[in-house]
Amino acid sequence: MKTFNSLMIVSTLFVGLASCEEKTVEVKQPVVANLVENLPADPVTGVDPNTGRPSSLGKITYFSLRENKVVPETDSASSNWDIALKGTTILTNGGASGPGNGGAYVADGIFSEMKSIEPLVAFTADSDESLAVPTGSGNGWYNYNPQNNEVLPIAGKVLFIKTADGKFAKMEILGYYKDMPAIIDRSSQSRYYTFRYAYQPDGSRTFE
Repeated sequence: MKTFNSLMIVSTLFVGLASCEEKTVEVKQPVVANLVENLPADPVTGVDPNTGRPSSLGKITYFSLRENKVVPETDSASSNWDIALKGTTILTNGGASGPGNGGAYVADGIFSEMKSIEPLVAFTADSDESLAVPTGSGNGWYNYNPQNNEVLPIAGKVLFIKTADGKFAKMEILGYYKDMPAIIDRSSQSRYYTFRYAYQPDGSRTFE
């Protein structure tokens, strides 16, 4: 009987330990999308009296996708930011634009349906000759209508961003005007980005 009781105790302890090990299994948190509204990108301050063109302060807005916040311009030479915005130009923190390991890839697709980045996709870093997110109407994320002076995001364009620390995010630009007006006219304030993005902190190329 004593031997039987000892075996029962050992079995109970083993089951208990196994249960404890099961409880410590780490559950992967789902990747969620963040919405950023009215992020200024060198807003127009007036009209140049000599040229008649819009004038601005020439400031660049630095943003951390990892921390979902604006980074001070004093940190522009650091790896604390992932993207930088000035007008329609989007910089990434790598290559000619910064000391990080960042880059970008522009893809066609639906933001919510793009669950991963293909392993063979190569991310391009900014260079002195070209940017990872191309500029110019129809080349990257927007179309420009010179007749109405409108900048409109191209539907179905998703920017895959390699962050300064080598991780990945996907981004869709929804608007370029403050408060995203239904009708763009002369009173509409441009150079205010509204976009959504999802950042994967574990370093993988999946967004689930």
